[in-house]
Amino acid sequence: MTSGESFYGSIPVFRGFTSLMDPALYSRLPDDWSIGVADIVDSTKAIAAQRYKAVNMAGAAVIAAVTNALEGREFPFVFGGDGASFAVAPSDVERAREALAATATWVREDLDLKMRVALVPVGAIRAQGLDVRVARFGPSANLSYAMFSGGGLAWADAAMKRGEFAVAEAPAGTQPDLSGLSCRFEVMPSARGLILSVLVMPARGVDPHAFRKVIEDIIHLVERSPDGGRPVPPQGPPLKWPPQGLEFEARTKRGGPLVARRARVLAYTLFVYLIMRFDLNVGGFVPNVYKRQVVENSDFRKYDDGLRMILDCTPQLERALSDRLAAAARDGVVRYGLYPQDAAMMTCFTPSALRSDHVHFIDGARGGYASAATALKAMMAGAS
Repeated sequence: MTSGESFYGSIPVFRGFTSLMDPALYSRLPDDWSIGVADIVDSTKAIAAQRYKAVNMAGAAVIAAVTNALEGREFPFVFGGDGASFAVAPSDVERAREALAATATWVREDLDLKMRVALVPVGAIRAQGLDVRVARFGPSANLSYAMFSGGGLAWADAAMKRGEFAVAEAPAGTQPDLSGLSCRFEVMPSARGLILSVLVMPARGVDPHAFRKVIEDIIHLVERSPDGGRPVPPQGPPLKWPPQGLEFEARTKRGGPLVARRARVLAYTLFVYLIMRFDLNVGGFVPNVYKRQVVENSDFRKYDDGLRMILDCTPQLERALSDRLAAAARDGVVRYGLYPQDAAMMTCFTPSALRSDHVHFIDGARGGYASAATALKAMMAGAS
């Protein structure tokens, strides 16, 4: 690999989420890399139609498709609920383009949703006076995932929504490789009062130090709550059979008519359910270890030019967060959206159940990040 291609793997992993805003943790993305962005058009309508799981599946499919296209090579990515963002080296950009194009086609044909996708050169972002910097957060010893700062990811997302840098859909019938993508777990009801989707962005032209102070205040408030507000139960999410996500998982499979794929997924998920239900060690797979890793590897908090969190919190914590954010918004420091609901949900990307680096994408189960974003846009509209 060239030095640019090995860039992400060379970034040290940081462990304490409280140090998230330390600029020293972030490394400048190489100039010749590209940013991939994807989101669901009219996700608010899909959420209103209670298609939460389909929207999440579409966002996670972007990450699964690109990971599989890159044959498992590490690259920085972030799940956004109704979409995803990532960065790739120049040698991987065409594979990423094909994966994005195929995923957009699959999302339209199999999920009946429209996905926008774009690839934005980092050079185009820096020409705007913005940057893309990347850190690696390790929620556990098992894996790390990316955090982005510099304003470049938000600009790339806005450019995609303007129709710039668009990647055209692949021909009809093109199927991305979505191996490892599933959503078998049931929703996770709140244990502390409510599940809160949190989205906090900097106000335009804000002093970075003022914004950093608000984010650190929010993180410290959350850190005082049990388990940092993690919405995944300590014993792992509930699992039933047949699984809630059966239809979606069948549609991720390649080859054969859909009815045959459903039958295969039904049989396999029954096998998995029995192993997990009766705690059976099979071929090196230890259910209790896997469940612990599922809890540890959940991405319920992240940063991509703004703070995103899905928290299981008390009404008191919700009030404290709301009060601090409202004060910061009045001071012109932040724009934010909060959305309360009664449960969280998980979409899983497990290329191998025998490895410890499987990742589990968390969103609110009744609107999540998309609804928090709607609240944020309403705040912006009211302020203008």
